[in-house]
Amino acid sequence: MSKGVTPRSKDYAKWYTDVVQKAELADYSPVKGCMVIRPYGYALWEQIRDFLDRRFKETGHVNAYFPMLIPESFLKKEAEHVEGFAPELAVVTHGGGKELEEPLVIRPTSETIIWSMYKKWINSYRDLPLLINQWANVVRWEMRTRLFLRTTEFLWQEGHTAHATGEEAEEEAHRMIDVYRQLCEETLALPVHVGRKTENEKFAGAVNTYTIEAMMGDMRALQAGTSHYLGQNFAKAFDVKFQSEDNVMEYVYASSWGVSTRLVGAVIMAHGDDQGLILPPRIAPYQIVIVPIYKNPEDKEKVMELVNSLEKAFKDQGIRYHTDDRETVSPGFKFNDWEMKGVPLRVEIGPKDADKNGLMRVRRDTGEKTFLAIDAFIHSCKETLEDIQQSIYNNRLAFREENTTDVATYDELKEVIEKGGFARTFWAGDSDMENRIQEETKATIRCILFEKTKESGPCVMTGKPSTEQVIFSKSY
Repeated sequence: MSKGVTPRSKDYAKWYTDVVQKAELADYSPVKGCMVIRPYGYALWEQIRDFLDRRFKETGHVNAYFPMLIPESFLKKEAEHVEGFAPELAVVTHGGGKELEEPLVIRPTSETIIWSMYKKWINSYRDLPLLINQWANVVRWEMRTRLFLRTTEFLWQEGHTAHATGEEAEEEAHRMIDVYRQLCEETLALPVHVGRKTENEKFAGAVNTYTIEAMMGDMRALQAGTSHYLGQNFAKAFDVKFQSEDNVMEYVYASSWGVSTRLVGAVIMAHGDDQGLILPPRIAPYQIVIVPIYKNPEDKEKVMELVNSLEKAFKDQGIRYHTDDRETVSPGFKFNDWEMKGVPLRVEIGPKDADKNGLMRVRRDTGEKTFLAIDAFIHSCKETLEDIQQSIYNNRLAFREENTTDVATYDELKEVIEKGGFARTFWAGDSDMENRIQEETKATIRCILFEKTKESGPCVMTGKPSTEQVIFSKSY
């Protein structure tokens, strides 16, 4: 266990907060419920952002920016939408020393302001599809906050698309939830379940909400990203019509989708241990850290000669690295520091290693230490990083499967939820039954699974035959 970090087994929530602060990812803001994202934490978000931005552009989307202040009347145009967000709204009533004629809402999400603009921009089928993404901050007045997972202000991206047909908009919503799946599984080494939300759990104003759900280290679920088919709801609320090829005026169809900085929290909770972070190489700000060890100028010279050759090799291979040449702290302090920050590979080079033209390689995921010749290490480091990436993913997948139980009765469901983990079952119940289960167990249906283990089975509550397999779990 790292000094100053609460063991996960003792207090998981405290462990999480300790790691966020000790790894210098974020700190508390003077404004209650807000956070300051520190450079190392922001670098993690940049890796997520860069992956997604590339994928968005590959799928034909463009970035734009919309105001964070939204007229209050805009939210009232879509009744279900405003009802869903009303408890979380932050409202500006004064500006320039005067009371505003109309209060302005600080965006909790941007559907309303964006659709007010789409009304101006969309006239004909030739203007469609309109595929826009925004990187922005949003504000939701949360009562109980936790760094990265749930804060009053957070960073995210939100895509908003307009289409000529409902089929196109549905296809877009499915396409984007799969992009999020790729992000989590291929970059964050985080296995996810993909599925559809129930009526109780879907986004306010959506026809269908699709989700990716991940299991955290304490066996709770985390909603890691969502995509929504909005039908014509927002087009009708803002009177956004287009002239079809048949010269008929029709309302456009829409999708929206987003992920946020809570994904940084997901990486911490899914992969971390009592020593701190464990970062998958594809998201790590530094994939390799070099720790030179020496006591005198002569040792320093030969050690740094090897360090310089490593740095050149890493640059040539496009590997993100950092050389910790601080002389004010001990090597042991550096080792603990970089373990806390989860760097996938640590390279230690001392005078004796330099004499052998070698180094000590330490894997963060397993703690394995291996002495290697410099050339052998350089030749194998990319392969090792890929092995670490896959190993972390396999570890989390095995953990999820070990803690997923198929249940057939409500008593079995309650037993699994009490123990912790995912309860997988078939469902043909209604919203009232969902509410009852949530009240009695604190668990919700995380999603109706796209990929089922069986085609059909009896509903856990009603006993009726069902083709919808679901995951129940407590969640963040």
